[in-house]
Amino acid sequence: MMKFLQTIAGMRANLGGTSTCTYDLIKTMHNLGCNVDLMTFQADDLLGNNEQWMKTLPDDSISSYGYSRNMNRFLYDSNYDVYHTNGMWMHCNHITCSIARRKDKPYIITLHGMLYPQALARSTWKKKLLLTAGGVAKDLKNAACIHVTCKEEMEHYRALGYKNPVAVIPNPVTIPDFISDITAPQEKKNIGYLGRLHPYKRPDALIKAWAQLAGGTEGCELVLMGKGTDDYEQYLHNLVAELQLTNVSFLGMVTGEEKYKKLASMRALCVPSKTENFGMTVAEALIARTPVICTNTAPWEELNKYHCGWWVDNDIETLARTIRIVLQMPQCEIEKMGGNGKLLVESKYKDTQVAAMMKRLYEWILTSGEKPEFVYE
Repeated sequence: MMKFLQTIAGMRANLGGTSTCTYDLIKTMHNLGCNVDLMTFQADDLLGNNEQWMKTLPDDSISSYGYSRNMNRFLYDSNYDVYHTNGMWMHCNHITCSIARRKDKPYIITLHGMLYPQALARSTWKKKLLLTAGGVAKDLKNAACIHVTCKEEMEHYRALGYKNPVAVIPNPVTIPDFISDITAPQEKKNIGYLGRLHPYKRPDALIKAWAQLAGGTEGCELVLMGKGTDDYEQYLHNLVAELQLTNVSFLGMVTGEEKYKKLASMRALCVPSKTENFGMTVAEALIARTPVICTNTAPWEELNKYHCGWWVDNDIETLARTIRIVLQMPQCEIEKMGGNGKLLVESKYKDTQVAAMMKRLYEWILTSGEKPEFVYE
């Protein structure tokens, strides 16, 4: 039986979407009979339930690069048919590619948005150093396939001059069993935000847009769910006070069933990030039958196409204008859009569909059979 290995530097619950979608993908692939292991570091808040396929190693990482002798030894002693690493800037990623080449085995790199221009603009000198002296450019060039979650991400990769195959496979969306039991209030009045409280995610822009609505938000509330650094959270609280807003609340980290209950109670979720290569919070809101306001810096044009949200320009004035439209819409129209969104996720992004695509990709790389329709050369 063919054996596959995915690697990732960290799988802690507080690391957000990259860890969660990796875990959900591998778990679902196992349900489809695919023999996939995952190598990562041990942690107190490790995702999952200590599954046998989780190959967790003592964390001996050195520096922010995460150099690890434990990972080196595990990979040197490993024997898999395909190696697949999540990310590209950490030692975990480079050593996975390097050892796969040494063993003459094919490998895949999932970019997770790390080659978007906005992402490359952060810590630019470090990334240039890693691309050249650190061997990352060689890792990319020699990959059997690069995995991205949308065509826009593929275009950014191609713009850097790389010619190898690219698989466009979205992140898997797991629909919780309890979702059908969640009931929403008859009249939804709140606008929500879900995710890290970080300048890159722009919750401050959402607060400023809310302030522009003045009296138009009476009886409504802006609800922010997520955590950030102490300094940035304090900045957001100070911003709310400075703008004299009395209908903004911070709920902190909300997870599990409670997260979906909160989403289902929202009139709309707002995603104002500078950029997103997928945007798991969009899918999570749609699962909960909540329409989404998402800026066009994320690949969710389908919100307009399937009439389940608004894909809009990424500026405060447009956010404010769109929120005003949402607050003034009839509740029956909000419910109709929510139903459309759930159907969209079920038809295109369900975890079983995505896991089957990844399984086909692995098989194609090993057998050189018929190329899957989602692979571009």
